[in-house]
Amino acid sequence: MAQEKKIEFRKAQAEDKNSIWEIIQQAIERRRKDGSSQWQNGYPNIQTIESDIEKEFGYVLTINDRIAVYVALIFNDEPAYSTIEGEWLSNGEFVVVHRVAVHEDFAGQGLVRKLFDYIEQFTKENNVQSVKVDTNYDNIAMLKILEKAGYSYCGEVFLAGGMRKAFEKLLI
Repeated sequence: MAQEKKIEFRKAQAEDKNSIWEIIQQAIERRRKDGSSQWQNGYPNIQTIESDIEKEFGYVLTINDRIAVYVALIFNDEPAYSTIEGEWLSNGEFVVVHRVAVHEDFAGQGLVRKLFDYIEQFTKENNVQSVKVDTNYDNIAMLKILEKAGYSYCGEVFLAGGMRKAFEKLLI
């Protein structure tokens, strides 16, 4: 019988930085190999991760105490989201999802979908109305995850030097 996996969603700690950076570098390389322009211009970098951890934006999903997925969650603060070509579903408080990356040892296991379950639970626990997220038009995997998770396409935002598809899901 397969061993039960211990899955934990927690705030990233300073000692997680190198593991997180390794995951981000793998994701940057995966996007490059997929022919994407996303994350190919020096962002995110190690300073981005250090800042996320310092500001308590960084979160990890661990499997048996090993970091499998990284994400930055930011409350109500994404200046690029104030200008959307389209319309958000709400004007209330929101959690922004940025920098989702999966360790290659855990790729293809449905962990990003599970991550979004944790993000939504976290958002509700903080009495926040919705989750907003954007992704590159060519990030097919993320676009599929957002569609399956019930996120609504709201339009486009200009972020990190390019137009990104923006989505929102109302939770409360």
